[in-house]
Amino acid sequence: MFESFGNKVKIKSTFETEKLGLAGKIGDVFGQTTPSISEVEVIGKTNKDFAINVYFDDLKNSYWFDQELIETIDNGVSSVITLDGVDKKWTKDSNGNWIEENINPNIKKKWWKF
Repeated sequence: MFESFGNKVKIKSTFETEKLGLAGKIGDVFGQTTPSISEVEVIGKTNKDFAINVYFDDLKNSYWFDQELIETIDNGVSSVITLDGVDKKWTKDSNGNWIEENINPNIKKKWWKF
């Protein structure tokens, strides 16, 4: 299954994930990559040359996993993304779409800035 940014996932129990203390941990998907190109260290066998990055809040760290070690909990409903210097935020809805909204709607743009 393809995991999307912001999805909440659980790490499956295997010898390797148990050894690393990551089995059963819940985290958020932060991205995906092609390990043969990016040369990241991946937990599990990557038969499909695809890995998913999962961030664990309690560890303040992320790890790359083979997709077979990932179990979906939910699609990250109500996750929020903000960027420094940008007066917008994006909130994930129940369909997995990111809804954009202005943080400071009272700021008026100059007429020549669209």
